[in-house]
Amino acid sequence: MGLMSAQKLIKKRKKFRWKDSIYKARMKKLKIKSDPLGRSSQAKGIVIEKFQKEAAQPNSAMRKCCKVQLIKNGVQIGAFIPGNLAQKFIDEHDEVIIERIGGKQGRAKGDIRGIRFQVIKVNDQPLHLLVQGKIEKGRR
Repeated sequence: MGLMSAQKLIKKRKKFRWKDSIYKARMKKLKIKSDPLGRSSQAKGIVIEKFQKEAAQPNSAMRKCCKVQLIKNGVQIGAFIPGNLAQKFIDEHDEVIIERIGGKQGRAKGDIRGIRFQVIKVNDQPLHLLVQGKIEKGRR
């Protein structure tokens, strides 16, 4: 460690920082590239099918979900249907808008394994208002 060693230390730190996997993923923008929504917070898609997913331990519920094909890139993803008996308002070939559920670091939230998105609108009608019975489902 001499008088002019700072430049060498800076250069060395830049070089070995690429060994850190979190730094490397951030610099190569791997999260944005692998994310089906890209940079956007919401996306429009078509419902392909409805299915039920078993909740993780210790719960034993059947969570209502649907498979959605995004319009922007054709990627198929699973989306949770929030609300009591809300799956009645979603049919196959309906146009839905989905958003991220908001789990830790982009992962699944709660006891629904592998589901990272939720439905917020069906045929341009807010799902929570449909469940409350304040509006009727729009025709397409």
